[in-house]
Amino acid sequence: MDFLEQFEAYQEVWRDRQKAEEWLDLYRFRRLSFVPNLLPEQALQLPAQEVISLLRARYGKAVDLALSEEYSRPETACSLPPELLSPVQGHPDTTWLKRTRMVGVNIRTIGNFFNLVKYCLTLPEGYNSIHILPIWEPGVVASIYGMSSWQINREFYSVELAELFPWLNRVEAQLKAVIHLLHVMGRAVGMDVIPHTDRFSEMALAYPEYFEWMQRRDLDIVDHSDDLIPRVQAVIWAFVQEHGSAVEGVPVPASAEAFFSPQTGEKDRLRVLFGTPEDFWGRLNRRMALIRQLYEQGLETVPATMAPPFRGIEVDPSPDAEVVDEFGMVWRDFRMTNPTSMSRVFNPLARYRLYESKEDGKTWELDFSKPVKPVWEYVCSHYAEVQKSFGFDFMRGDMSHVQMRPEGVPDQVDESYDILGAVKETIRQRNNVPSFGYFAESFLPPRDVMGYGEEIDHLEASQADVTLGDLQSTCMGTAEFLQRFRYYDDLLRTRKCAPCFTVMTSDKDDPRFDRFYLHGNEARYFLSLMLTDMPSYVALGFETRDPHPEPAPNEYYTKLYVFQEKRGSKVTHGMYRWGRNTRLYANLQRIRWFYEKIREDIEDSTTRWLIPPDATGMNPIVAWTQAGESPSFVFLVNTNPHRRVGRFGLSVPSSLRLRLAFALPAFQDEELVYNGVHFVVQGMLPGEVRAYRIEEG
Repeated sequence: MDFLEQFEAYQEVWRDRQKAEEWLDLYRFRRLSFVPNLLPEQALQLPAQEVISLLRARYGKAVDLALSEEYSRPETACSLPPELLSPVQGHPDTTWLKRTRMVGVNIRTIGNFFNLVKYCLTLPEGYNSIHILPIWEPGVVASIYGMSSWQINREFYSVELAELFPWLNRVEAQLKAVIHLLHVMGRAVGMDVIPHTDRFSEMALAYPEYFEWMQRRDLDIVDHSDDLIPRVQAVIWAFVQEHGSAVEGVPVPASAEAFFSPQTGEKDRLRVLFGTPEDFWGRLNRRMALIRQLYEQGLETVPATMAPPFRGIEVDPSPDAEVVDEFGMVWRDFRMTNPTSMSRVFNPLARYRLYESKEDGKTWELDFSKPVKPVWEYVCSHYAEVQKSFGFDFMRGDMSHVQMRPEGVPDQVDESYDILGAVKETIRQRNNVPSFGYFAESFLPPRDVMGYGEEIDHLEASQADVTLGDLQSTCMGTAEFLQRFRYYDDLLRTRKCAPCFTVMTSDKDDPRFDRFYLHGNEARYFLSLMLTDMPSYVALGFETRDPHPEPAPNEYYTKLYVFQEKRGSKVTHGMYRWGRNTRLYANLQRIRWFYEKIREDIEDSTTRWLIPPDATGMNPIVAWTQAGESPSFVFLVNTNPHRRVGRFGLSVPSSLRLRLAFALPAFQDEELVYNGVHFVVQGMLPGEVRAYRIEEG
């Protein structure tokens, strides 16, 4: 049966209501923690009323509390009933994050916040944390990583949820209700913390002193000194004088000094400049009018950069580096003046001005001994307010690898070492959430590649609990995969920041990375679930992802839904399309069923390697059990999806019996034989995974 036939078979079975109810009952009556045989795209098609009824049957009154008007107001602080408390609420610290099973979801791929609840019906409860990609209004090319304001992205609004519950008629209320529901379902929920904004965000225009600016004339940057900030403020003030307040009844301060003083709070600045939070189009039109005036003066924010040397940019003179927007304004891309292998300039983004410049900004150097304290407070307090309003349990720090100090981690690490670490600590202390964790977006490359110095040193200095790593950027069956796996396991057992066993991220699901997912996906997935003391991460879409020997249309890649490009290679033409790889889905579901049965036996265990990942990359077999006096299982994986491996031995006490509990591909039940030295495995097929239950002899 080919993929499409298998997919149609799944669809047909769900049209049989009696059979569908049998599967739903397994979830409804807590016999299973997920709805079996429910493809993710089928879950999204379930009516909201049916989903809520299903959740009520399983979780009782907690569902109605989660959706209630009383507890879904983000702006109202109140004590939550026990039913709505986060599953990590009682943890005294962030160590829970170091054992998490995390799923990353870009809401654009599923349409709205409530669809996240539907998608979670397909996940076993072993996936105990959900990372929601950025939730704020986007800016240029509608990149969700280019925040244009602190307002929640209204494209994530669910009409059907509002029709059922009229008080959930704002996207903010829907987000809070959904987080409550996810907590009821046993999931911790994480937000993205982003140390930059859109290059002409409301933040940058309301607080130009919190960003770096430059003046460009065609192909030349003629000025990037701190002297530009008063000039930018003068243009903004002239705009206010010409156009008046955007909100009737909100007075315009008497002078530019008064407007930009701390006494004029952010709420009033934003209302004068752009309008009320509810008036999206009014705010956008005012912002575009102000951008045009800055553009006429050649004024724009300094773009964010990645990788050493971080500082020092110039205009890219190539014809392809010119962009003319829909308003006729001509923009230029930038490049590093002295790039290294990973140097990048993110033209649509502007990083916050976290440190004073040396020589008033006339050079590109920063003075790391002089943090701009108001900027740190601004960023930290905003994210603290977001966490408090919605109840997020952890943060995913975007671009966590950024470490700009050429000497690496300094001799003294203080509260102004890293903005992401500062956000974490502000939330933990100010909001009294000691369990609030930090999941870092960094890739553990060699030193001085993505940041100066050793990245693991930087992550520990910035108080990251877990890092994404880059295991997903290797092919199963290669020496590189095994060597990187071994390196991560060594770090896991020797350092404070735990590397992740990452299966796939939304940042790795585009045509550049198709080759990583052609083979060995079941083995990769099995490892991520059964290695219980190493955190793991997988993105939505992996479970049915088609193999792409040749690049597929853009609509099949979650990465491209980070943007809403209208031209170029990132253009999408419709909704995200789920894969039709039901063979992979069926195999992963078998793994999930098995994991569901044994999770309580292994979830708190520590790995004891029988055959660790080979640091030389030569032996593709890995085998492990649980440390302690009474281990429950032995797990085996042939990480090479192309080559069978012959006989090998396992050093397990001879007094035990090893009886086969699971295998993929499946074969008849067998018991391993002890030969007087070790238990003998006759061989393993390419990409095969097994689990043996340990019994007393």
